[in-house]
Amino acid sequence: MAQQINVADLDAPQLLDVKRQLDQELEHLTSSFGQLKQAQGKFNTCAENVKQLATSSGDTPILVPLTNSLYVPGRITDKNNVIVDVGTGYFVKKSTAEATTHYKGKVDFVTKNLESLQQVIQKKQENLNYLVTILQAKLAESKDSKSTS
Repeated sequence: MAQQINVADLDAPQLLDVKRQLDQELEHLTSSFGQLKQAQGKFNTCAENVKQLATSSGDTPILVPLTNSLYVPGRITDKNNVIVDVGTGYFVKKSTAEATTHYKGKVDFVTKNLESLQQVIQKKQENLNYLVTILQAKLAESKDSKSTS
């Protein structure tokens, strides 16, 4: 179990070290938040694409991605089934309803993680603000004590 330390008891160099650590943690958490937001957007897009496919007319021409930048023309002949990337290079054939449910589940999962991560980021930011206030007070105190000496 982590030992709690009152930051008001630390001296200025120690406070600077803690501030640096909090800054790094906040940067990492913010980066993770951005990545989760991107994943959420991609899953939403996938769900919308599956819905759009289900309502399209048969034998629809499309561009099939071979790589991130290379597409070839193709046709959708079976609009009731799709191939879903379930992760780590595995693909599964699912009905459009199952695929939509799969992607909506992914969106819900990522949304819950985003909400909890947002709370963690907010708490870290509050801790950092408190730490900066204490650090400023200590620096002002040491400056006053030097000027009176």
